[in-house]
Amino acid sequence: MAIKIDGDCLSLEQFDQVARGKKRVELSSATVAKIKKCRLVLEEFIHSDKPYYGINTGFGALAQRRIEKKDLKKLQKNLIKSHTAGVGPNLPADIVRGIMLLRANVLAKGYSGVRLEVVQLLLDLLNKNVVPLIPAKGSVGASGDLAPLSHLAMVLIGEGEVVYRNHEQSSATAFKKAGLSPLVLLEKEGLALINGTQVMTAIGIFNLREAENLAKVADIAGAMTFEAQLGNPSPFYEEIQNVRRHPGQLESANNILHLIKDSPLWISHQGKKKVQDAYSVRCIPQVHGAVRDTLKYVRRVLEIETNSATENPLIFPEQKLILSGGNFHGEPVAFAMDFLAIALTELGNISERRIDRLINPASNMGLPNFLIADNGLNSGFMIVHVTASALASENKSLAHPASVDNIPTSANQEDHVSMGTIGARQAREIIGNLTYILAIELMAAAQALDFYKLKSSPPLEHVKALIRKQVPFLSEDTRMDIHIRHIADLIQSGQLVTAAEKSGLQLQ
Repeated sequence: MAIKIDGDCLSLEQFDQVARGKKRVELSSATVAKIKKCRLVLEEFIHSDKPYYGINTGFGALAQRRIEKKDLKKLQKNLIKSHTAGVGPNLPADIVRGIMLLRANVLAKGYSGVRLEVVQLLLDLLNKNVVPLIPAKGSVGASGDLAPLSHLAMVLIGEGEVVYRNHEQSSATAFKKAGLSPLVLLEKEGLALINGTQVMTAIGIFNLREAENLAKVADIAGAMTFEAQLGNPSPFYEEIQNVRRHPGQLESANNILHLIKDSPLWISHQGKKKVQDAYSVRCIPQVHGAVRDTLKYVRRVLEIETNSATENPLIFPEQKLILSGGNFHGEPVAFAMDFLAIALTELGNISERRIDRLINPASNMGLPNFLIADNGLNSGFMIVHVTASALASENKSLAHPASVDNIPTSANQEDHVSMGTIGARQAREIIGNLTYILAIELMAAAQALDFYKLKSSPPLEHVKALIRKQVPFLSEDTRMDIHIRHIADLIQSGQLVTAAEKSGLQLQ
């Protein structure tokens, strides 16, 4: 069954089904009527002698220049050509599919003034999996994602490049193969295609969906390290969380308690437990919980942005108004992405500290130095910890907020910008690094648990069994990069969380 978009009700889960899952997308009949009505109202204004930004004027600092009626269509095509200025590596295909979906959803709101054919061609590209090549760099996050969205618009007019049937080719060639026809842009349509926050928002949604998975993985890794550290469980008790009342803290603490429940190893050392663990173990609920609360904030921002009209000018058919504004400014998404980057960096920082506690003889509860029996001859987990440290340190640089930067553009007309797309790309880099850090903690914790005669809890034993299908217990040195990648793949695929939930546990 196809997902129907109307500009108001697209969920992040539906976004994922289309962007990753290639689910079919359609317009509802009511949405078709909205789009047509807005176009009719716009056409009444086109023949007016009044100046309307981007319809019969130039753009940016050239907004005061009036354009003759005979050149209005050429104005839109020139806009797309001049703004197609992105550089760097191309965005992944699933992110580009997400961008197309968000752009179609914005146009479907009925405030853009485009013809139905424009929205339908975007959906046809999605449904036939014709994926434009969009360079990742070139947006400052206001007036929206102009350069990358122009690469998308170039494809719609038959002059860009795409991937179709696994081959890069011109859009003109792909259109012929797919049975599609390019657009000839009419008044305002070029501007409507490129003025908005859909690139930063699409990357942001991918970031959020992956971060939500990593938050659960971090609790699993933390629980395994807690077990290997013969930890004191009192910091996870509900009484402690209830007197602070941050929702994420309670969720993370509940996860840890359920993950260690019925562990023979944990039960065995209750009479001689430590009074207190180090912060990186004891404060898991406070740190992981704060990350979870941040993710909720980011989700709320992205849910709003997904269904927002983010261009300029906007046409209000009922009032017959054209209003210029600043909905293209990416500040809400920029802040959310910077906050996400900071939170995920902290998740990596605390994981790296737990890795150190597992391998360091000063803190690893009598386990072999660097978690290898014949150490000295073998280095064991010495350098995988160095890798985790390097990744955690790199994340600290990437977490510098992009949104606090500003550089005026367009002859100082666009004198404050959000840098939201840069922030989204930085957060994406951090997610990749964090995945590897957590993979290293999981590998080290599994190694540590195998030195104990008693088993851990059922959920953690399921996780360890999954890891052992890919990574053996290490009795001597071997290449570690392959093992790290294997566990990272288990994290990214969702299999690791599924393994933890195999015995009926539902992680929050």
